[in-house]
Amino acid sequence: MSDTLVPQIPTTNAEPVRRVPTDWTTEAMQSRIRRRYASERRFRFAGLAAVWLSAAFLAYLLITMVMQGASGFVETRVLLPVDLAAAKLPIEPDRLVGRGADLALAGAGLEGTVLAAASTKYGKDGANLLSDGAWAVVRDAIKADPSLLQRKAVFEVPVSSTIDVAAKGNGTPDAEAVVARLKASGALSRGFNAGFLTSADSTDATRVGIWGAFKGSLLTMAVTLLLAFPIGVLSALYLEEYAPKNRWTDLIEVSINNLAAVPSIIFGLLGLAVFLGTFGMPRSAPIVGGLTLALMTMPVIVIAGRNAIKSVPPSIRDAALGIGASPVQVVFHHVLPLALPGILTGTIIGMARALGETAPLLMIGMRAFIAAPPSGLKDPATVLPVQIFLWSDQVSRGFVEKTSAAIIVLLVFLLAMNGVAIYLRNRFETRW
Repeated sequence: MSDTLVPQIPTTNAEPVRRVPTDWTTEAMQSRIRRRYASERRFRFAGLAAVWLSAAFLAYLLITMVMQGASGFVETRVLLPVDLAAAKLPIEPDRLVGRGADLALAGAGLEGTVLAAASTKYGKDGANLLSDGAWAVVRDAIKADPSLLQRKAVFEVPVSSTIDVAAKGNGTPDAEAVVARLKASGALSRGFNAGFLTSADSTDATRVGIWGAFKGSLLTMAVTLLLAFPIGVLSALYLEEYAPKNRWTDLIEVSINNLAAVPSIIFGLLGLAVFLGTFGMPRSAPIVGGLTLALMTMPVIVIAGRNAIKSVPPSIRDAALGIGASPVQVVFHHVLPLALPGILTGTIIGMARALGETAPLLMIGMRAFIAAPPSGLKDPATVLPVQIFLWSDQVSRGFVEKTSAAIIVLLVFLLAMNGVAIYLRNRFETRW
């Protein structure tokens, strides 16, 4: 390879400048180029493979949950003729109005009448075909139409968990034989299980519902958001815009960063010791769960808020001050609106973590059996992750599909919450 004379550039000594260009045609250089391109192809392939592998795992998870949980939204019913006129229940029609109707029908022996009708229709083991809540279907029908007490009627009532599982293809041979016989007689039917979305927990897999846990999650998340978001944002604003740079603020920053990495069960112990032990707040209540999760979520929001505030260009502050805005106006009229999308991103991450937490809520007692949805922040309640945990530990096979169905509801709830937050973030996002 020889030197090539290039056009002269005026210099102080008026000598020509000589350059040695790279010869891309040599075998050594071509080999280096081939190795470089091969390395780039391997890196691109590895990245693409990682994306496809992640997508495959996600698809497998979603497909598995949907396939296992879809049957949880379906219930099996059996036709049951009940002669209420022959039963002669000792109850007056005027007692079927108001809140005392349930107690009146229960005290009149309606449940025994329904079980006796099942034995009459399907043999001595007919009562075992019915769910524990089958008589409640008849009860609700009588409340809607009291004239049923004077005649014979046919009701569609839910079957027991054993028969329901067998009707969906996962039962024992004996139960499947019973299902085949009932199907042959046209007594079985299937339909949407609305009670799963409107009921609370139960010991019977055919009667369980997620509304109690869902409402508990809503109340707990509301308390968490109302406490963690404003306190976290104001803390980030103070530390970034007003706090002096000294040893104390450095200690606070280090403490916040460490709190964001503390295991969640430690916050559960803190809530148990402070909110329950010191302040005597009600156990298993959404307000205690919200306070505990707010302590866990707040560091995440503070860190994300500070990073979002730092990303606002200094020229925005200088321009606002230059036209006469006060420091407070600069922060709340210019810096905070521009940093809000980043703050909302941190809030999404923190709230999503709080929604899926189980360990801290177990420590404060939110794993109790709750048969009725909470009506306030101080009522006993549980949340969806804890409810899923409790159902997964049940022996009955009927709870397997209910667990998967509850997971689907939790995922939908999480996606809806994140969707609202992303919409708000994009709404307030400003580009400069």
